[in-house]
Parts: sequence; structure tokens; C-alpha cells
Amino acid sequence: MTTIVIITIVTLVVIYVASIFIPSLIFYQRGYTAESLKGKVIVAHRGGASLAPENSLLAIEKGILSGADMIEIDIHQTLDNAIVVCHDPTLDRTTTGKGKIAELTLAQIKQFNIIDSDGNATDERIATLQQVLDLVESYRAKGSKVTMLIEIKHASGQYPGIEQRLVDEIRRRDAFDWCTAQSFADPVLFTLHSLCPELRIEKLLICRLPGLPLIIDGFNITRFSYEKYHFVSSFNFMWQGTSRGDILDIHNHGKEVKLWTMEGVDVPMLDADGFITNRPDIWQNTRISFGR
Repeated sequence: MTTIVIITIVTLVVIYVASIFIPSLIFYQRGYTAESLKGKVIVAHRGGASLAPENSLLAIEKGILSGADMIEIDIHQTLDNAIVVCHDPTLDRTTTGKGKIAELTLAQIKQFNIIDSDGNATDERIATLQQVLDLVESYRAKGSKVTMLIEIKHASGQYPGIEQRLVDEIRRRDAFDWCTAQSFADPVLFTLHSLCPELRIEKLLICRLPGLPLIIDGFNITRFSYEKYHFVSSFNFMWQGTSRGDILDIHNHGKEVKLWTMEGVDVPMLDADGFITNRPDIWQNTRISFGR
């Protein structure tokens, strides 16, 4: 009897989890068209991770030149409190160096080169947040409308003060009209909003759990309510973990939806407000075939 009960419970759990992902993977029409991208925001993921080494200044520049509306980057904090742009908490995967960013100084990190997708060293070095914002600001000064989506990578207590330093940098540049912050971590979002209510904030998540007031955000299951996230402007889902019903409900509550992370446009068509992609050039070329 115990075995039958366990098998039944496991089967029900599998069916429940599958109900989250099956609609987007099986039932929806695939392939965004030029017309379906009218008015949508194209976001270059990690600067444009399939255009150049991810989160490098080269990738960010190529993302801008591709026509992306927004550049997404990830930030960490060094031992000496510099904010640097890298996806991982360590240097191991993306550079010629080794070690945790939180345990290294900026000078130590700058000794290493970023590697490309084939593992070859490039001339690129990990950039600081200031360098990235300087680059974006220079393009905006020349007429570009490109904006920033800055993700704080933050395990609890790992980077003390990073939220304040990000806010200070945005405030110093008076960049509230072109800088947005996002995170999976609720403590980061609440801290940012407390420090700077005028900063646009977006919530990263994987999926909502059907029939329950819960979401999966990263490795956590978190309580969800619109009241709790009243200050959040957009909920940014893993594309496989959302549905038309989720998006409609969020839109009905006056919030936006972005989907992550795509390569090409041959993915299920969902009426999201933005698309976070490694290939912003493909999405932009599709969009301009109709006209913006």
C-alpha cells in the first residue's frame, strides 16, 4: 500500500508540474512575426550573449548596434566594493581566472581576460558597472534610445550595500529614465524600493504555481500577491514557465511581462511586453521587416 501511495503522489506531482510547462511547449503557435513584435521591447540578454562574450563591453556594444531597445546585464560586488558585470559569482566559467568575485579585489579581477564560447581568451576584461553605463550613456548622447536592465545577483548577505551603490550610481547620472533593476531575490527588490521608490523595478521568476498563491523564483518557492509586489512594474518569466492565462492576469492588474531567454523567434507566441534574447539582431531584423 505504501508503494502505491508513493507512486500515486509522485504521479500527481509530475502531472501538476507538467501542467505548468506543457501549454507553452506544445499548444501555442510558434514563430513571432514582424506584426506580433510591434510595440514590444527587445532586450539583449547579457549584452547579446550570442553576439560576443557575454556581459563584455563588446557584447553590450553589439547589442546596442543590433537595435535592441534594452541591454540586460548582471552585477556582483568585489571584495573592495566595486560593482562588476558578470553572470556567475565566480570567474571560473567566463574568464581565464579562478575564484569568487566577492573574495577578489577589482585589481585582481582585471588581471584576467574574458573567454569566448570556445574557451579562447579574448582582449576583453570584466567591466565595471561604471564602464558599462559610460558606454550606454555615450550612445544615448548620440541619439540612441537604448535603456538598461540591471540584474543584481545576490545571495543573502553576500554583497552588503550593493543596492545602495547601484542606486547611488543611477542617481549620480540622473538615469532613472533609462535604468531598471531586476532580481530573483525579494530582499533585494524590497531594499531597492525602500532606498529609491522612483527606480523602476522588475521581478524575475520561473513560474507561478497553478491554483496556489506561490511562485518559483530561482531555487525558492515564494508567496505571491499583487499587493506584495505593488511596486514591481514587470514580472519576468522563464518563457517555458508561463501561459496566456498568466500574462492576461498580470496585464489585468496593470503590470507588464517579459520572457527569458530566447535565441531566435521560433518560440511559442505569447503576448508579452518584452523578450529577453541572446540574439537581439534576429529579433530586430524580424521586427523591422514590418516597420516599427
